[in-house]
Amino acid sequence: MDRNVIKEIIVRQQELVTSMPFVERDYNLEDNANYVLVGMRRAGKTYLLYQHINRLLRSGVQKEQILFVNFEDERINNITVGDLHLILEVYQDMFGLKPVIFLDEIQNIDGWEHFARRLADEKCRVFITGSNAHMLSRDIASTLGGRYLIREVFPFSFAEYLNFNEIKLAKNWQYGKQRGDVRRLFDNYFYYGGLAECFQLIDKRNYLTGLYQKILLSDIVVRNGIRNDRSLNLLVKRLADSVLQPSSISRLQNILSGAGQKITREKVDDFLDYLHDAYVTFYIGNLTNEDGEREGTKKRYFYDNGILNLFLYQPETKLLENLVAIKLYKTYGDRLFFYRRNIEVDFVIPDADMAVQVCYKVSEQQTFDREVSALVSLNGYRKFGRNLLVTLDEENIIERETCTIEVLPVWKWLLGEN
Repeated sequence: MDRNVIKEIIVRQQELVTSMPFVERDYNLEDNANYVLVGMRRAGKTYLLYQHINRLLRSGVQKEQILFVNFEDERINNITVGDLHLILEVYQDMFGLKPVIFLDEIQNIDGWEHFARRLADEKCRVFITGSNAHMLSRDIASTLGGRYLIREVFPFSFAEYLNFNEIKLAKNWQYGKQRGDVRRLFDNYFYYGGLAECFQLIDKRNYLTGLYQKILLSDIVVRNGIRNDRSLNLLVKRLADSVLQPSSISRLQNILSGAGQKITREKVDDFLDYLHDAYVTFYIGNLTNEDGEREGTKKRYFYDNGILNLFLYQPETKLLENLVAIKLYKTYGDRLFFYRRNIEVDFVIPDADMAVQVCYKVSEQQTFDREVSALVSLNGYRKFGRNLLVTLDEENIIERETCTIEVLPVWKWLLGEN
């Protein structure tokens, strides 16, 4: 690598990261820890680095101590792990200081984890980002040896979206003028998701389409050497269509085969792993299954409503459940399940003693009876301390013999949950 190019990158990034505007997000990084931040493209990992750099500068760290390298810079796109030490050598020649090191989107450099391990062993402060969950694999975690804290970065929550739009909620906001402001802003968030670069664009759909194609090509097709990307595209569409329904790998294979795509069960399984690794989709298992069976039938959701909405017609019901799934998954991770045995309840979190049903509208009696009876029946099998029915706009308290059910509008629930 050209040393002068490295110098240009170091200095330019010091200028950029110390002047970049950002919206403060609810992610706090500990002062004496190293971090690997992972999440989907454009979810805000880089801006969290900017946020932390700003805090370091306010605490007295010099601008010259910031060593920030974006590995998607085309000038170093052929870099190998053997070249990484040169960046540190050039920095030392320029400044002679002990830097705080920020390595942005490093996942495409094979062996990066060994370099990261050495930096930690040398007592450097290091912050790393990447857009692939493979960075959390057992082999890489073993190499890092507990020297890094792992944080998953999700697209903006609805509370962060309101903060972006300079809405500061007052006490009892839901009873005053701010209720209308919240409800109006929620529609945009509901349909177009939480990716901040999209917020102020007029043509949001075009941006989201381009981002999805970038993720599909760079993070999945090229990275994994996929030749049959048509089957992969069709799989994503079918996952979007069936976002409310549990499905097995065999069922997905049959759907693709019925659409003229000859594909093995193993290849479908691989594709699902790739989508999960690239933070396109996540999944939850059935609480009523044994541990081994939970790996068979799963409910799969999308990390962002805007990406999901690219594939839907009359999307409201699916977007609502997907949005609730995102919130619960972000909070509870692999402690989140669905319940399906004779009855079906959308989400159960045994550790939180909570069950959640989602329904766009419960104004029709038949719909109301179905959703409420599922929670009532569930509590006949197993008692839950809190039972929620999340809707678009309806609110109520329903008393039944086995449980009390809170009916809450999704926009209020998103802002009221910790």
